[in-house]
Formats: sequence, C-alpha cells, structure tokens
Amino acid sequence: MGRSQSLPRGGDPRFGPDADDSGCPVLHVDMDAFFASVEVRRRPELRGRPVVVGGVGPRGVVSSASYEARRYGVRSAMPTMRARALCPQAVFLPPDFTAYSAASRAVMRIFRDVTPLVEPLSLDEAFLDVAGARRLFGPPAEIARLIRERVASEQALTCSVGVAPSKFVAKLGSTRAKPDGLLVVPAARVLDFLHPLPVSALWGVGERSAETLRRLGLTTVGELAQAPYGMLRQALGDAAAHHLHDLAWGRDPRRVTPEHVEKSIGAEVTFDADVADPEEIRRALLGLAEKVGARLRRAGQVGRTVALKVRLADFRTVSRSRTLDVPTDVGREMFDTAWALFTALDPGEPIRLVGVRAEGLSAARETPRQLALGAPERGWREAEAAADAAAARFGRSVIGPASLLRVRDPRPDENPRRP
Repeated sequence: MGRSQSLPRGGDPRFGPDADDSGCPVLHVDMDAFFASVEVRRRPELRGRPVVVGGVGPRGVVSSASYEARRYGVRSAMPTMRARALCPQAVFLPPDFTAYSAASRAVMRIFRDVTPLVEPLSLDEAFLDVAGARRLFGPPAEIARLIRERVASEQALTCSVGVAPSKFVAKLGSTRAKPDGLLVVPAARVLDFLHPLPVSALWGVGERSAETLRRLGLTTVGELAQAPYGMLRQALGDAAAHHLHDLAWGRDPRRVTPEHVEKSIGAEVTFDADVADPEEIRRALLGLAEKVGARLRRAGQVGRTVALKVRLADFRTVSRSRTLDVPTDVGREMFDTAWALFTALDPGEPIRLVGVRAEGLSAARETPRQLALGAPERGWREAEAAADAAAARFGRSVIGPASLLRVRDPRPDENPRRP
C-alpha cells in the first residue's frame, strides 16, 4: 500500500478506458478499500462516513480504510492510535475475515466465469489472462467493464482494473485507476506510461534501494532506464540491477499462473428489482442452467453436483445442492435439479439473486454417458450440442429454450433480463 500512494491517479487521455487494448491480454483487478467496503455493504448507514478496519487495541494496526478516511491521511499498516488521532470521527471496526473471505470467493468466481487463468494475489486482488476470452466477451477493456459491472451489481462492491501487456504494468494501471476506475496502457505506450513514474513504483524498490537510487541522481523510472547498467550493478548488485532495468524498459515475461484448477463452473444473475414471481425465477434458472451447460461443454467437463444459490432481498444467502447419479453437462438436466431445489426451498419472499453451479467436475471424455433404461438415444444433450454449433456460427441469441425468447439478451454471457 505504501508506495502505491505516491503514484499519480488517472487524468491522462492516452491511457483512458478507450485506449488501444489490442496488445493487452493481462488484467489486474483490485478491490477498492475491500475490508471497509464489505463492512459498509452490510451496514449501509456507514456509507459516506470514514470507516477504518483493523486492530482496535492500543497496538492495533489499520487493515483497511475507506476513501473518506483516507482524505484525513489514514492508511493501511498505520497504527490505529495514529489513525484515531488523524480522524477521531471515524468508525473503527475489528476485522471480520470470515465475511471478507466469503466476499473474496464470490468476486473470484466472477473472474473465473470470464477466464480460468486467474492468479489471486490476496483476498482483494488478482491477475487475469483474458487472451482466450476475447471471442466470447470481446476485447480486454470490454471484459474489464463487464467484470466491474458484475462486481458492482452482484456484490455491491467496486473495483479498479488495469489493462496492459504485462502483469507489472497492469498492476500499476489499476493503482492509477483507483478508486472505481479502469485504465488501459496500450502496448505501444508502455514507456510513455512508465518513465515519468517515481522509481519507488518499481517492484523491488524499497526505502533503502530508493535512497540508493536517489543518491545516484535517479528519481524517475525513465532516469533509471537510461542509467549505465554497470552503475546500477555496482550500487544494487547484479540480480537487482537486472530486475529493475528490465522493469524500467517494460520487460516482464511472467505469465498469469492460476493458483488452482477451478472445481466448479457456475452463473448468477442479479435482478434489476427484487422478484417474487415464481415463473420469472423459473425462466432465470433455465437461462443460467443453459449457460452453465454450454460452459461445461466448451471446457470438456461434466459436473456431478448441481448447486443452487438464492440471495434474498435483505442480502441473506441460502445455498442448496444435490448430487446426481451420473455427471452431466446438459443444461436441461441441471435446470430440472435446480428448480426442484428451489421448489423445496420455497423462500416465500422476494429474491435479489439466483445462481446455478456445477460442482465435482471431471473430464467428459473420462466419464462415459450412460443411457437410462427406456431413454431415447438422442435427447437434450444432442439438442444443446446442436445449439452450441449454431451459437458458434450465428451467436447465442439465435437459438435456445422458447420460454427465454422474450428475455434473451443478444450479448453473450450477460444478464438475460437486461434490455
């Protein structure tokens, strides 16, 4: 947190959200004041007030501060006593890591709905490689917009996104985009973006090495880039000199490396207004199950368990699941199970969000499909496979369940109720 606060925020049209993103497959998504934002989400009366999360004792340290608190100089890793002195009117709360972990899992699921190449760095930030998601979701900046919209609508939280050719530059981009912003660093303008920044912006430059570089007269990334390599090596050592010289010239070959293989595939929809009509909820579940089935087939996987998620109007969330006799990638089969789970749940009050998820995944090729006694040779799976072929050629909007025709959105993989 410390060095990032010295970076300039946005303001340069060369790196706006509409800049050229054609060579920018890497996204860095950073949640805004994450712990504090989760607390404000469940305590709406705190919105607009300075909120500080951290240890509340005499030796406590600030974990997160809302932007209202940051205006008074409160920062993460600052002693709580210092934060109280700077902003005595702030609301000080102890951390609730159970709530933050749950919110993080929900956000990471949104990321993995877009691409399996997600590398979490912490509860509140991750790198994404979206090169393989372009055909389905559009160019990287459009994917970043989609993620920001989903995080806001489904989780009532905000995030900032950097879009760039490499991990290092994408992370700097998200920092400059804060709060609640999007910044694109075109591949052709990486050096224009990097070189005016202070040397402290480079990964690996701490207070001691920054002071060493200042003594050499190097205060910006551009000055470091132009410095004789031998001088850097003598002052910093060979490894650090090589690392910083590469970063200063925008060279960062590291790939986005997923922390683990995703064990589920799902889809959710947040209604524009709370819904009590069972038929509308039924149509939503059918559309979600169809979407999950298409994703499973595209990934060559089948799921053994179908999970239903229901979020009520007061933000209470209820989950139910059922394990199938035979793993499936058929949307209709998942819908039948999800609808049975919803009917049994019978929440009896308006619904804010519903979701369908396939869990217990395995490779489809390793799970031969068995026909039940008396079942036809061809059925829903063949129909959905044919729909996949039509969608690949003409778009997902041209074919699907008749009951969804009135609400289908021609844009792929977005909320089917949006006009």
